[in-house]
Amino acid sequence: MKRNVGAVLVFMMLVLALEIGSVVLGKRAAVEAAGAQAPMFEVDPFWPKPLPNHWLIGMTIGVSVDAQEHVWIVHRQGSLEPGEKHATTNPPIAQCCAPAPPVLEFDQAGNLLRHWGGPGQGYDWPNSNHGITIDYKGNVWIGGNGRGPQGGGGDNEGQVGGGSFYDNMVLKFTQDGQFLMQIGKPSHSKGSNDVENLRLPAKTFIDKEANEVYVADGYGNHRVIVYDADTGKYKRHWGAYGHKPEDTDLGPYNPDAPPAQQFRNPVHCADLSNDRLLYVCDRVNDRIQVFKTDGTFVKEGFVAKRTLGSGSAWDIAFSKDPKQTYIYLADGENDRIHILLRDTLEVLTTFGEGGRQPGEFYGPHSIATDSKGNIYVTETYRGQRVQKFVYKGLGPVTKEDQGVLWPRSASK
Repeated sequence: MKRNVGAVLVFMMLVLALEIGSVVLGKRAAVEAAGAQAPMFEVDPFWPKPLPNHWLIGMTIGVSVDAQEHVWIVHRQGSLEPGEKHATTNPPIAQCCAPAPPVLEFDQAGNLLRHWGGPGQGYDWPNSNHGITIDYKGNVWIGGNGRGPQGGGGDNEGQVGGGSFYDNMVLKFTQDGQFLMQIGKPSHSKGSNDVENLRLPAKTFIDKEANEVYVADGYGNHRVIVYDADTGKYKRHWGAYGHKPEDTDLGPYNPDAPPAQQFRNPVHCADLSNDRLLYVCDRVNDRIQVFKTDGTFVKEGFVAKRTLGSGSAWDIAFSKDPKQTYIYLADGENDRIHILLRDTLEVLTTFGEGGRQPGEFYGPHSIATDSKGNIYVTETYRGQRVQKFVYKGLGPVTKEDQGVLWPRSASK
Protein backbone atom coordinates (compact mmCIF):
# COMPACT_ATOMS: atom_id res chain seq x y z
CA MET A 1 0.00 0.00 0.00
CA LYS A 2 2.79 2.44 0.98
CA ARG A 3 4.64 1.55 -2.21
CA ASN A 4 1.56 2.42 -4.30
CA VAL A 5 1.10 5.74 -2.50
CA GLY A 6 4.75 6.56 -3.07
CA ALA A 7 4.46 5.71 -6.73
CA VAL A 8 1.42 7.98 -7.08
CA LEU A 9 3.26 10.88 -5.38
CA VAL A 10 6.26 10.42 -7.66
CA PHE A 11 3.98 10.37 -10.69
CA MET A 12 2.20 13.58 -9.58
CA MET A 13 5.54 15.31 -9.03
CA LEU A 14 6.67 14.31 -12.50
CA VAL A 15 3.45 15.66 -14.02
CA LEU A 16 3.86 18.94 -12.15
CA ALA A 17 7.47 19.23 -13.26
CA LEU A 18 6.44 18.60 -16.86
CA GLU A 19 3.75 21.29 -16.65
CA ILE A 20 6.18 23.84 -15.23
CA GLY A 21 8.71 22.87 -17.88
CA SER A 22 6.14 23.26 -20.63
CA VAL A 23 5.33 26.82 -19.48
CA VAL A 24 9.03 27.74 -19.44
CA LEU A 25 9.58 26.10 -22.82
CA GLY A 26 6.50 27.85 -24.20
CA LYS A 27 7.87 31.25 -23.21
CA ARG A 28 11.29 30.33 -24.59
CA ALA A 29 9.69 29.12 -27.82
CA ALA A 30 7.92 32.45 -28.23
CA VAL A 31 11.24 34.25 -27.98
CA GLU A 32 12.92 31.79 -30.34
CA ALA A 33 10.05 32.19 -32.79
CA ALA A 34 10.90 35.88 -32.88
CA GLY A 35 14.47 34.96 -33.79
CA ALA A 36 15.75 35.43 -30.21
CA GLN A 37 16.76 38.91 -31.32
CA ALA A 38 16.29 42.33 -29.78
CA PRO A 39 17.58 45.83 -30.56
CA MET A 40 20.93 46.62 -28.94
CA PHE A 41 22.03 50.00 -27.58
CA GLU A 42 24.87 51.91 -25.95
CA VAL A 43 24.52 55.09 -23.94
CA ASP A 44 26.14 58.23 -25.35
CA PRO A 45 27.58 59.83 -22.19
CA PHE A 46 28.42 63.07 -24.03
CA TRP A 47 24.91 63.89 -25.30
CA PRO A 48 23.58 66.56 -25.12
CA LYS A 49 26.26 69.20 -24.87
CA PRO A 50 26.38 71.55 -21.84
CA LEU A 51 23.78 74.33 -21.88
CA PRO A 52 24.77 78.02 -22.14
CA ASN A 53 24.02 80.84 -19.68
CA HIS A 54 24.51 78.71 -16.56
CA TRP A 55 21.19 77.06 -17.42
CA LEU A 56 19.95 73.92 -15.72
CA ILE A 57 16.97 71.71 -16.55
CA GLY A 58 14.55 70.45 -13.92
CA MET A 59 12.20 67.49 -14.02
CA THR A 60 12.23 66.53 -17.69
CA ILE A 61 8.79 65.21 -18.52
CA GLY A 62 8.51 65.09 -22.30
CA VAL A 63 10.58 64.26 -25.40
CA SER A 64 9.80 64.17 -29.11
CA VAL A 65 11.78 63.95 -32.37
CA ASP A 66 10.75 66.05 -35.37
CA ALA A 67 11.11 65.46 -39.11
CA GLN A 68 14.55 67.13 -39.12
CA GLU A 69 15.80 64.64 -36.50
CA HIS A 70 15.86 67.40 -33.89
CA VAL A 71 15.14 66.34 -30.32
CA TRP A 72 12.68 68.41 -28.26
CA ILE A 73 12.23 68.26 -24.52
CA VAL A 74 10.05 70.08 -22.01
CA HIS A 75 10.99 70.46 -18.34
CA ARG A 76 9.72 72.12 -15.18
CA GLN A 77 11.61 75.25 -14.20
CA GLY A 78 9.93 75.33 -10.80
CA SER A 79 11.27 71.92 -9.83
CA LEU A 80 14.83 73.20 -9.37
CA GLU A 81 15.99 73.62 -5.79
CA PRO A 82 16.80 77.11 -4.43
CA GLY A 83 20.51 76.29 -4.50
CA GLU A 84 20.26 75.61 -8.23
CA LYS A 85 18.90 79.12 -8.93
CA HIS A 86 21.38 81.35 -7.11
CA ALA A 87 22.13 83.34 -10.27
CA THR A 88 18.49 84.52 -10.41
CA THR A 89 18.36 86.31 -7.04
CA ASN A 90 18.72 90.07 -6.62
CA PRO A 91 21.59 90.51 -6.08
CA PRO A 92 22.84 87.15 -7.40
CA ILE A 93 24.06 84.87 -4.65
CA ALA A 94 26.47 83.11 -7.02
CA GLN A 95 27.22 82.57 -10.70
CA CYS A 96 25.37 79.27 -10.79
CA CYS A 97 22.67 78.77 -11.90
CA ALA A 98 19.35 79.60 -13.57
CA PRO A 99 16.45 77.57 -15.00
CA ALA A 100 16.58 77.01 -18.75
CA PRO A 101 13.44 77.97 -20.70
CA PRO A 102 10.82 75.19 -20.54
CA VAL A 103 11.06 74.07 -24.20
CA LEU A 104 14.47 73.12 -25.61
CA GLU A 105 15.40 71.89 -29.11
CA PHE A 106 18.64 69.99 -29.81
CA ASP A 107 20.24 68.80 -33.03
CA GLN A 108 21.69 65.31 -33.50
CA ALA A 109 25.05 66.46 -32.18
CA GLY A 110 23.45 67.68 -28.96
CA ASN A 111 23.74 71.41 -29.72
CA LEU A 112 20.96 73.63 -28.34
CA LEU A 113 19.10 75.23 -31.25
CA ARG A 114 15.97 76.90 -29.88
CA HIS A 115 14.46 77.66 -26.50
CA TRP A 116 11.19 79.24 -25.42
CA GLY A 117 8.08 78.76 -23.33
CA GLY A 118 6.17 80.14 -20.37
CA PRO A 119 3.09 82.31 -19.83
CA GLY A 120 1.98 84.61 -22.65
CA GLN A 121 -0.95 86.37 -24.24
CA GLY A 122 -3.96 84.36 -25.42
CA TYR A 123 -3.26 81.05 -23.70
CA ASP A 124 -2.93 79.43 -20.29
CA TRP A 125 0.56 78.04 -19.76
CA PRO A 126 0.46 74.85 -17.64
CA ASN A 127 1.00 75.06 -13.95
CA SER A 128 3.13 71.92 -14.32
CA ASN A 129 4.35 71.01 -17.82
CA HIS A 130 3.79 67.42 -18.92
CA GLY A 131 4.56 65.86 -22.29
CA ILE A 132 5.65 67.33 -25.62
CA THR A 133 4.83 66.13 -29.15
CA ILE A 134 6.01 67.50 -32.49
CA ASP A 135 3.34 66.67 -35.07
CA TYR A 136 3.73 65.87 -38.78
CA LYS A 137 3.30 69.57 -39.65
CA GLY A 138 6.03 70.59 -37.23
CA ASN A 139 3.69 72.01 -34.58
CA VAL A 140 4.50 71.62 -30.89
CA TRP A 141 1.89 70.22 -28.45
CA ILE A 142 2.23 70.54 -24.68
CA GLY A 143 0.08 69.27 -21.82
CA GLY A 144 0.14 69.79 -18.09
CA ASN A 145 -0.73 68.02 -14.85
CA GLY A 146 -0.53 70.88 -12.37
CA ARG A 147 -2.96 71.22 -9.48
CA GLY A 148 -3.81 74.26 -7.43
CA PRO A 149 -3.27 77.95 -8.26
CA GLN A 150 -1.16 78.94 -11.25
CA GLY A 151 2.52 79.07 -10.40
CA GLY A 152 2.50 75.98 -8.19
CA GLY A 153 4.27 72.81 -9.05
CA GLY A 154 5.51 69.54 -7.67
CA ASP A 155 6.36 66.27 -9.31
CA ASN A 156 2.71 65.17 -9.80
CA GLU A 157 3.88 61.72 -10.84
CA GLY A 158 1.72 59.60 -8.55
CA GLN A 159 -2.01 59.07 -8.35
CA VAL A 160 -4.28 62.09 -8.03
CA GLY A 161 -4.66 62.85 -4.36
CA GLY A 162 -7.13 65.71 -4.11
CA GLY A 163 -6.71 69.43 -4.63
CA SER A 164 -8.15 71.56 -7.40
CA PHE A 165 -7.48 70.70 -11.03
CA TYR A 166 -5.79 73.61 -12.75
CA ASP A 167 -4.31 72.13 -15.93
CA ASN A 168 -7.40 71.14 -17.91
CA MET A 169 -5.92 71.92 -21.35
CA VAL A 170 -3.40 71.16 -24.05
CA LEU A 171 -1.62 73.83 -26.07
CA LYS A 172 -0.44 73.97 -29.68
CA PHE A 173 2.45 76.19 -30.85
CA THR A 174 4.70 76.69 -33.86
CA GLN A 175 8.33 75.63 -33.47
CA ASP A 176 9.21 79.26 -32.73
CA GLY A 177 6.74 79.34 -29.84
CA GLN A 178 3.90 81.18 -31.57
CA PHE A 179 0.57 80.20 -29.98
CA LEU A 180 -1.89 78.43 -32.29
CA MET A 181 -4.64 76.72 -30.28
CA GLN A 182 -5.80 75.72 -26.81
CA ILE A 183 -8.19 72.86 -26.04
CA GLY A 184 -9.81 73.16 -22.60
CA LYS A 185 -9.73 75.79 -19.86
CA PRO A 186 -7.98 75.76 -16.48
CA SER A 187 -10.05 74.45 -13.56
CA HIS A 188 -13.13 73.86 -15.76
CA SER A 189 -13.17 70.06 -15.94
CA LYS A 190 -16.39 68.24 -15.05
CA GLY A 191 -14.83 64.78 -15.14
CA SER A 192 -14.07 61.94 -17.53
CA ASN A 193 -17.09 62.54 -19.78
CA ASP A 194 -16.62 66.30 -20.20
CA VAL A 195 -15.76 66.70 -23.89
CA GLU A 196 -14.85 70.40 -23.72
CA ASN A 197 -12.14 70.19 -21.07
CA LEU A 198 -9.33 67.87 -20.13
CA ARG A 199 -8.14 67.17 -16.59
CA LEU A 200 -4.38 66.99 -16.06
CA PRO A 201 -3.53 65.59 -19.53
CA ALA A 202 -0.31 63.58 -19.76
CA LYS A 203 0.59 63.22 -23.43
CA THR A 204 -0.62 63.73 -27.00
CA PHE A 205 -0.22 61.89 -30.30
CA ILE A 206 -1.17 63.40 -33.66
CA ASP A 207 -2.47 61.05 -36.36
CA LYS A 208 -1.42 62.29 -39.80
CA GLU A 209 -3.93 60.15 -41.70
CA ALA A 210 -7.02 61.52 -39.92
CA ASN A 211 -5.49 64.79 -38.66
CA GLU A 212 -6.61 63.96 -35.14
CA VAL A 213 -4.95 64.49 -31.77
CA TYR A 214 -5.18 61.68 -29.22
CA VAL A 215 -4.85 62.81 -25.61
CA ALA A 216 -3.90 60.52 -22.71
CA ASP A 217 -6.16 62.25 -20.19
CA GLY A 218 -4.64 61.35 -17.72
CA TYR A 219 -3.81 62.39 -14.17
CA GLY A 220 -7.34 63.53 -13.28
CA ASN A 221 -9.53 61.78 -15.84
CA HIS A 222 -9.54 58.10 -16.80
CA ARG A 223 -9.70 58.10 -20.58
CA VAL A 224 -8.33 58.61 -24.06
CA ILE A 225 -10.01 61.49 -25.89
CA VAL A 226 -9.70 62.52 -29.56
CA TYR A 227 -10.06 65.97 -31.17
CA ASP A 228 -9.58 67.45 -34.62
CA ALA A 229 -5.95 68.62 -34.70
CA ASP A 230 -6.76 71.90 -36.51
CA THR A 231 -10.06 73.02 -35.00
CA GLY A 232 -10.05 71.30 -31.62
CA LYS A 233 -13.50 69.85 -32.33
CA TYR A 234 -14.37 66.84 -30.14
CA LYS A 235 -14.49 63.46 -31.90
CA ARG A 236 -14.74 60.59 -29.36
CA HIS A 237 -13.44 59.19 -26.07
CA TRP A 238 -13.30 55.96 -24.08
CA GLY A 239 -11.94 54.28 -20.97
CA ALA A 240 -10.33 50.90 -20.26
CA TYR A 241 -11.53 48.03 -22.48
CA GLY A 242 -13.42 50.63 -24.54
CA HIS A 243 -15.91 51.21 -21.70
CA LYS A 244 -17.46 54.56 -20.90
CA PRO A 245 -14.98 56.05 -18.42
CA GLU A 246 -15.87 56.48 -14.76
CA ASP A 247 -14.26 58.48 -11.97
CA THR A 248 -14.94 56.01 -9.17
CA ASP A 249 -11.97 55.59 -6.85
CA LEU A 250 -10.65 52.07 -7.46
CA GLY A 251 -8.39 52.13 -4.41
CA PRO A 252 -4.78 50.94 -4.41
CA TYR A 253 -3.60 48.64 -7.17
CA ASN A 254 -3.52 44.96 -6.19
CA PRO A 255 -1.56 42.73 -8.59
CA ASP A 256 -3.45 39.65 -7.36
CA ALA A 257 -6.91 41.13 -8.00
CA PRO A 258 -8.78 40.71 -11.31
CA PRO A 259 -7.72 43.33 -13.90
CA ALA A 260 -9.34 46.70 -13.22
CA GLN A 261 -12.18 47.50 -15.59
CA GLN A 262 -11.26 51.20 -15.59
CA PHE A 263 -7.97 53.04 -16.01
CA ARG A 264 -6.26 54.21 -12.87
CA ASN A 265 -4.56 57.59 -12.77
CA PRO A 266 -2.54 58.35 -14.66
CA VAL A 267 -3.41 57.33 -18.20
CA HIS A 268 0.12 58.23 -19.22
CA CYS A 269 0.49 57.66 -22.97
CA ALA A 270 -1.56 57.00 -26.11
CA ASP A 271 0.56 56.23 -29.19
CA LEU A 272 -0.58 55.06 -32.63
CA SER A 273 1.38 52.43 -34.56
CA ASN A 274 1.83 52.31 -38.34
CA ASP A 275 -0.85 49.63 -38.59
CA ARG A 276 -3.24 51.97 -36.75
CA LEU A 277 -3.41 50.37 -33.35
CA LEU A 278 -3.45 52.68 -30.35
CA TYR A 279 -1.24 51.66 -27.41
CA VAL A 280 -2.29 53.18 -24.08
CA CYS A 281 -0.16 53.27 -20.91
CA ASP A 282 -2.31 52.45 -17.87
CA ARG A 283 0.61 53.23 -15.63
CA VAL A 284 -0.37 52.25 -12.10
CA ASN A 285 -2.17 49.13 -13.39
CA ASP A 286 1.17 47.99 -14.88
CA ARG A 287 -0.36 47.38 -18.29
CA ILE A 288 -0.60 48.45 -21.90
CA GLN A 289 -4.03 48.30 -23.51
CA VAL A 290 -4.39 48.23 -27.29
CA PHE A 291 -7.33 49.67 -29.24
CA LYS A 292 -8.51 50.33 -32.75
CA THR A 293 -8.81 54.02 -33.56
CA ASP A 294 -12.56 53.95 -32.84
CA GLY A 295 -11.96 52.77 -29.28
CA THR A 296 -12.58 49.06 -29.87
CA PHE A 297 -10.52 47.05 -27.39
CA VAL A 298 -8.01 44.61 -28.95
CA LYS A 299 -5.78 43.21 -26.21
CA GLU A 300 -3.70 44.06 -23.17
CA GLY A 301 -0.34 43.09 -21.73
CA PHE A 302 1.12 43.45 -18.24
CA VAL A 303 4.71 44.51 -17.59
CA ALA A 304 6.40 43.91 -14.22
CA LYS A 305 2.92 43.21 -12.88
CA ARG A 306 3.90 43.23 -9.21
CA THR A 307 5.20 46.81 -9.40
CA LEU A 308 3.40 49.00 -6.86
CA GLY A 309 3.79 52.73 -6.23
CA SER A 310 3.80 54.73 -9.47
CA GLY A 311 3.54 51.62 -11.67
CA SER A 312 5.62 50.31 -14.55
CA ALA A 313 3.93 51.50 -17.79
CA TRP A 314 5.07 55.13 -18.14
CA ASP A 315 5.66 55.78 -21.83
CA ILE A 316 6.35 53.90 -25.06
CA ALA A 317 8.13 54.33 -28.36
CA PHE A 318 8.17 52.02 -31.37
CA SER A 319 11.21 50.60 -33.12
CA LYS A 320 11.93 52.19 -36.49
CA ASP A 321 11.68 49.13 -38.73
CA PRO A 322 8.61 49.30 -41.06
CA LYS A 323 6.69 46.72 -39.01
CA GLN A 324 7.57 48.41 -35.71
CA THR A 325 8.47 44.98 -34.36
CA TYR A 326 9.46 46.23 -30.91
CA ILE A 327 8.09 48.51 -28.22
CA TYR A 328 10.39 50.38 -25.84
CA LEU A 329 8.65 50.95 -22.51
CA ALA A 330 9.94 53.48 -19.99
CA ASP A 331 9.45 52.20 -16.43
CA GLY A 332 10.01 55.02 -13.97
CA GLU A 333 9.37 52.94 -10.87
CA ASN A 334 11.83 50.14 -11.65
CA ASP A 335 14.27 52.56 -13.36
CA ARG A 336 14.73 50.67 -16.62
CA ILE A 337 13.59 50.36 -20.22
CA HIS A 338 11.72 47.20 -21.23
CA ILE A 339 11.98 45.91 -24.81
CA LEU A 340 8.76 44.15 -25.87
CA LEU A 341 7.62 42.27 -28.93
CA ARG A 342 4.82 44.46 -30.22
CA ASP A 343 2.57 41.67 -31.52
CA THR A 344 2.54 39.70 -28.25
CA LEU A 345 3.45 42.43 -25.71
CA GLU A 346 6.00 40.00 -24.28
CA VAL A 347 9.08 41.46 -22.59
CA LEU A 348 12.28 40.21 -24.26
CA THR A 349 14.86 42.05 -22.17
CA THR A 350 15.45 45.28 -20.24
CA PHE A 351 18.28 47.75 -19.86
CA GLY A 352 19.20 50.38 -17.32
CA GLU A 353 19.48 50.45 -13.56
CA GLY A 354 18.77 52.93 -10.80
CA GLY A 355 21.45 55.59 -10.43
CA ARG A 356 22.78 58.90 -11.67
CA GLN A 357 25.63 57.86 -13.96
CA PRO A 358 25.22 57.68 -17.76
CA GLY A 359 23.09 54.69 -18.66
CA GLU A 360 21.45 54.63 -15.24
CA PHE A 361 18.06 56.16 -14.44
CA TYR A 362 16.21 58.02 -11.75
CA GLY A 363 12.58 58.17 -12.85
CA PRO A 364 12.76 57.50 -16.63
CA HIS A 365 9.61 59.30 -17.70
CA SER A 366 9.33 59.82 -21.46
CA ILE A 367 10.85 58.07 -24.45
CA ALA A 368 11.21 58.70 -28.20
CA THR A 369 13.12 57.31 -31.18
CA ASP A 370 14.67 58.95 -34.23
CA SER A 371 14.81 57.58 -37.79
CA LYS A 372 18.15 55.83 -37.11
CA GLY A 373 16.62 53.87 -34.24
CA ASN A 374 18.36 55.82 -31.47
CA ILE A 375 16.43 56.21 -28.21
CA TYR A 376 16.01 59.37 -26.11
CA VAL A 377 14.88 59.06 -22.49
CA THR A 378 14.00 61.87 -20.09
CA GLU A 379 14.04 61.63 -16.30
CA THR A 380 11.72 63.24 -13.78
CA TYR A 381 12.09 63.70 -10.00
CA ARG A 382 15.73 64.51 -9.27
CA GLY A 383 16.90 62.78 -12.46
CA GLN A 384 16.48 66.06 -14.37
CA ARG A 385 18.05 65.14 -17.69
CA VAL A 386 17.68 63.57 -21.13
CA GLN A 387 19.91 60.69 -22.28
CA LYS A 388 20.64 59.28 -25.73
CA PHE A 389 21.06 55.56 -26.41
CA VAL A 390 22.71 54.77 -29.75
CA TYR A 391 21.17 51.93 -31.78
CA LYS A 392 23.68 49.16 -32.50
CA GLY A 393 21.53 46.79 -34.55
CA LEU A 394 19.86 43.54 -33.57
CA GLY A 395 21.52 41.01 -31.31
CA PRO A 396 20.74 37.81 -29.44
CA VAL A 397 18.72 38.01 -26.23
CA THR A 398 21.15 36.67 -23.64
CA LYS A 399 20.01 38.38 -20.43
CA GLU A 400 16.66 39.23 -18.91
CA ASP A 401 18.18 42.41 -17.43
CA GLN A 402 21.15 43.87 -19.31
CA GLY A 403 21.99 46.54 -16.76
CA VAL A 404 23.92 49.64 -17.80
CA LEU A 405 24.68 49.77 -21.54
CA TRP A 406 28.08 51.40 -21.31
CA PRO A 407 29.93 52.02 -24.61
CA ARG A 408 32.11 49.04 -25.40
CA SER A 409 34.96 51.24 -26.62
CA ALA A 410 35.05 52.93 -23.20
CA SER A 411 34.79 49.80 -21.09
CA LYS A 412 38.40 48.67 -21.43
